[in-house]
Amino acid sequence: MKPLEVEDAVVEYRVPGRARVRAVAGVSLDVAAGEVLGLVGESGCGKSSLGRAIVGLNPLDSGRILIDGRPLAPLGRRARPVADRAVQMVFQDPYSSLNPRRRVGRQIRDAITGGNGSARVGELLESVGLPASSASRFPHQFSGGQRQRIAIARALASEPRVIVADEPVSALDASTRLHVAGLLSETATSRGVALLMISHDLSGLRVIAHRIAVMYFGRIVEIGPTDAVWSDPRHPYTRTLIGAIPRLGRDAQMPAEPGRRETVAVSDEDARLVECAPGHFVAAEALVAS
Repeated sequence: MKPLEVEDAVVEYRVPGRARVRAVAGVSLDVAAGEVLGLVGESGCGKSSLGRAIVGLNPLDSGRILIDGRPLAPLGRRARPVADRAVQMVFQDPYSSLNPRRRVGRQIRDAITGGNGSARVGELLESVGLPASSASRFPHQFSGGQRQRIAIARALASEPRVIVADEPVSALDASTRLHVAGLLSETATSRGVALLMISHDLSGLRVIAHRIAVMYFGRIVEIGPTDAVWSDPRHPYTRTLIGAIPRLGRDAQMPAEPGRRETVAVSDEDARLVECAPGHFVAAEALVAS
């Protein structure tokens, strides 16, 4: 049993006067304790919709989200049950994910169960590289990278089994991105937390993720060990993503702008993941095409 298991998850959006939009089309994946799974794909592919469904913010139209083998209830108006706090999310924007009117210590304290909360707040802040005295300050008194560290500390306060990080470094400057991403990865590994790291930056995920899952038009088209996906991509879309990464050097070619991709209709049989190497899976359509 793994901390996070997603089984045939489907998320659809209803738009008045238009056909329903299927953002997530039957995704299945799992993340082990202490593992970092990178979920990569271009904007609009369904990454964030899947991430929000995993934490209960988006209702599933079908499928299941299992946390330690137990189905996760959708988030409603009432307070979330303590057992469901085992899954937490770190959002993309550290400026809007914290309440600007409350001291950061109080915001972290809200997620702590039991007594001795003040001491625990200090420990959590120090674990993400901030002094315990930061608890008395307001979010506007911190930089973007520091705010994201506070958001991570808040996510850790409930001692989660699963963390979903949705583009957690995209709003930060280049000098702090690697530090915050590394902090998330090290925290997951040391605490035995299953971390789903959502990003559009495949090169950034290469540094911290144990496995990579590639999402395309609402489906997982390739998933496997990071080195295998990077060095031997089997799906054409994975190769497109890798080819779009700028190369360094005076003679390096700049990536060409890809043509506009129309929505691709793929049958369930063609979307079925097939093992092409140990632990490395790709959509059946890619094997047929090759």
